[in-house]
Amino acid sequence: MKIFYSEEHRKHYPPFEVFDGGKRVQYYENPDRMDRILAALKKTDWAELTDPKDFGIDPIIAVHDGDYVQFLASAWTEWLASDPQVAASPEQNAFLPATFALRRKTRIPSSLLGKAGYYIMDLSACIVEATYKATLASANCALSAASSSFSLHNSSFALCRPPGHHAGRDYAGGYCFINNASVAANWLSQKGRVALLDIDYHAGNGTQDIFYERNDVLTISIHGDPDFEYPHYIGFADETGAGAGLGFHKNYPLPKDTDDTGYLAALDEALTMIRNFSPQYLVLSTGMDTFDGDPLGTFHVTQNGFSEIGKRIFDLNLPTAIIMEGGYANEALGNNIVTLLERFK
Repeated sequence: MKIFYSEEHRKHYPPFEVFDGGKRVQYYENPDRMDRILAALKKTDWAELTDPKDFGIDPIIAVHDGDYVQFLASAWTEWLASDPQVAASPEQNAFLPATFALRRKTRIPSSLLGKAGYYIMDLSACIVEATYKATLASANCALSAASSSFSLHNSSFALCRPPGHHAGRDYAGGYCFINNASVAANWLSQKGRVALLDIDYHAGNGTQDIFYERNDVLTISIHGDPDFEYPHYIGFADETGAGAGLGFHKNYPLPKDTDDTGYLAALDEALTMIRNFSPQYLVLSTGMDTFDGDPLGTFHVTQNGFSEIGKRIFDLNLPTAIIMEGGYANEALGNNIVTLLERFK
């Protein structure tokens, strides 16, 4: 199996993030996650590590607002230029707003921090010097996997960092800046019908936002109920698309303490929906934070559960671009990913 990976992610390592209640903590979405996965993949005899191709900016701005992407590209250097104290010790700082747009016919302000509050939805999407380069490389990993699955009619894995499914058309959030899976799905949609299945613990709000009014890409998300879980404001069962996209989006919000049995029951419903849609390609947003004991989740999916999840999705018999999203139980992360991927090799 081709594994698309770039070392560009390493320098995207914000020194902190801010949790609910104002608690400042070390950044959970860190390079150690990739190291654990790489170590596990290198122990297999089927993982072929491959550098991504550069697809340029066009596939990204086909999904994301151009002004938003320009903000990502320039925010850090503009901030350093505007604040000598930050410029004196950039490694200790992360670019974050203190005011967030309500999006009620909100205009985009001209000030840098005003733009940050418009384009960033929470306090985990921290921007540092290498963030933009890392996001471009991450998107290219996803596009390379999509291209490989299209050309070879098989499955491939994009080891993306930063992840992407919380990034909407014109906003960052939840460690995500460019929606890698959506960029890949949109690219594939030019080749045929696409289904995008999100199995991360958190609702794929950005993906839902991007495709909500489209009927050429079926989007499905299985996740912790936003009544109690991030991202809180999107991911409910009655959100099923709008306009031409009505009926082409499905959320499966699940309760706390969902185990293998409960999760697989929802997955089976999702897979039936995918079969009825008859896509030619599948994009799989793959989060491992459903794992029992993940610090940012409340589910109890086991390693055996991941094996069965992989088997059932593989049985769709579709070329699949598997895109890395979340998962923060780092000690188990590599083995969990390998357990799922080996069903596709």
